[in-house]
Amino acid sequence: MAKITNKPIMIPSGVTASVENGEVTIKGAKGQLKVQLLPNIDVEIDGDKLIVHQGSQEKQTKAFVGLIKALVRNAIAGVTTGFSKTLKLVGTGYRVQAQGKGISLAVGFSHTVEFMPPEGVELKVEGQDTIIVSGFDKQQVGQVAANIRKVRPPEPYKGKGIRYVDEVVRRKQGKTAAK
Repeated sequence: MAKITNKPIMIPSGVTASVENGEVTIKGAKGQLKVQLLPNIDVEIDGDKLIVHQGSQEKQTKAFVGLIKALVRNAIAGVTTGFSKTLKLVGTGYRVQAQGKGISLAVGFSHTVEFMPPEGVELKVEGQDTIIVSGFDKQQVGQVAANIRKVRPPEPYKGKGIRYVDEVVRRKQGKTAAK
């Protein structure tokens, strides 16, 4: 068994964890998240430590232990500090405006694209070309950021589109470079 599997997960102060009906519930200052347990995996809480046990020595069960530990760690981090992703609009005339809880994107179409976030996710606009997606559920924040990026993904010739701040867009030469 890997060394990481034996290490317990520390529960910080201000966060409560409980295990019932095959799911782990994590409550904190930012909200509440639930992690569904898989077969042959048990979780026990010992004071401020959360310990994940595997029921069998199958290869798939060992992999699931790592998955459950990662999901529980993400839930604990989410209810304490939260997660965020930053998107940047690159292109002439590309801009974003806040509209209530949602945003309005002008990204080269004949119309503006309206985007409303789901419950638990907040969209902030900085300047006219930066969107910050934040929330306490890591999966939901990543999915909302991917949905916004999907409106106009970056293209390889001029690099125009919506991209993550740390994303590197591989550029192609185009026709004029061949001459």
